Amino acid sequence: MTSPDSCDIAHGAVVPDTGTRTLVAVFATKVAEHLLRYGADLGYRVVLVDPEDSTGALSEVPADLGPDADVIVTDHHRAELGEVLRDVLAANPRWVGVMGNPRHPAPHVPALRDLGVDEERIAAVHRPIGLNIGSRTPAEIAIATLAGLIADRNGKPGGFEF
Repeated sequence: MTSPDSCDIAHGAVVPDTGTRTLVAVFATKVAEHLLRYGADLGYRVVLVDPEDSTGALSEVPADLGPDADVIVTDHHRAELGEVLRDVLAANPRWVGVMGNPRHPAPHVPALRDLGVDEERIAAVHRPIGLNIGSRTPAEIAIATLAGLIADRNGKPGGFEF
């Protein structure tokens, strides 16, 4: 069987099989809203986790995320960051990232260390995340993040290098 032609896919004549992918946005933020909306358009099964949100979010991380899940923590200032991220890592997702300015210390590292999380697991958490396109708005941040996930999933560096 041959792969579908990229033009056929781009014009909607063929729908590519993206498999079962899950996108988990942790913490109900404006960026999470965009991640979930755009992620659904990209074929992800989308999940919102927020221990304090009562608008339909899961209150805890599902234990069975599995190897096809990508997890984005959208707020690194939350008091429960360490506990939630520890639970995310225990669910063995494919990819985990925490949003944050790379010029500032990463608060998830000491939070996870304080909980006794192994250094190898801590090092598996990506920060910064997304493609460096100078994103400023929640929608732009979500697009850069999703583009980075797509590039990573496809083994590509992102950007305009081919």
